[in-house]
Amino acid sequence: MRTIIVGSRQSALAMTQTGQTIELLKAASAASGLDFEFEVKPIVTKGDRILDVTLSKVGGKGLFVKEIEQALLDGEIDCAIHSMKDMPFDLPEGLVIGAVPPREDPRDCLVNLHGYTVATLPQGARVGTSSLRRAAQLAALRPDLRIESLRGNIDTRLRKLETEGLDAIVLAAAGLRRMGWGERITAYVEPDECLPAVGQGALAIECRGDDEALLNLLSRLNDPRTERAVRAERRFLGRLNGGCQVPIGAYAEAESDLPDARIRMTGMVASPDGATLLRAEADGADPFAVGDDVARQLIGRGADKLLAEARE
Repeated sequence: MRTIIVGSRQSALAMTQTGQTIELLKAASAASGLDFEFEVKPIVTKGDRILDVTLSKVGGKGLFVKEIEQALLDGEIDCAIHSMKDMPFDLPEGLVIGAVPPREDPRDCLVNLHGYTVATLPQGARVGTSSLRRAAQLAALRPDLRIESLRGNIDTRLRKLETEGLDAIVLAAAGLRRMGWGERITAYVEPDECLPAVGQGALAIECRGDDEALLNLLSRLNDPRTERAVRAERRFLGRLNGGCQVPIGAYAEAESDLPDARIRMTGMVASPDGATLLRAEADGADPFAVGDDVARQLIGRGADKLLAEARE
């Protein structure tokens, strides 16, 4: 019997979604007659250690995955369960995404104590978020809002809603739903108002590319529809060299599970203050071509200059 060591961030959400994924892997292993056991190894990442500044100022890519990927390369763990939105476009040599399970709700959501939606927030309301992407799009929708930096794990941010006198906070709906806290969601923010982060709501199971036995098991959890949609979004991210330091978002959907199903994607690049916000759409059967098309349209309209200014 082989024991699979699974790496995970230590946050409650990361450990929860890792545990949920391991249960699926156990079921797939038993159904396939494979002999695997699973053990979780928590790992602290740079993004978890630095909580007193906004993500955009921490710098570097892979803030929540780099240490975990190093543990994979060093053979300390066999695979890792990541939130796809934390994954940079480029993976270290020797590592692959072995499976993309079905996507949870990709939308952002508003959490508050008064039933506010984005449209009904009071004039000058204080809204907490750690994301430049969310801040820029909210500023474009409601220039009167006061956007305030909000770092910490999901449970910490929920507490700060009350302790810091905020009128609302913005979170990924997927995280709340995976934690079983869906009832805390006051209002969903639709993608036509606020595009999610690339890969938001999806998970990535990363492993070494030469681990054939594990790759065979992971393939049983892969959802082709989610994988192809996320592939288009990540291609877009890669073409624009994006990360959490810049206001960039995208959302793609495949029409069906068929390998040639058409994919429609919308991408967004903005200035940090939301004064300039560019959107573009494309569709097609090739995820890479769709991601390239949206990126090319936005670059043609000045997205590369916006991103360079945001990085500076």
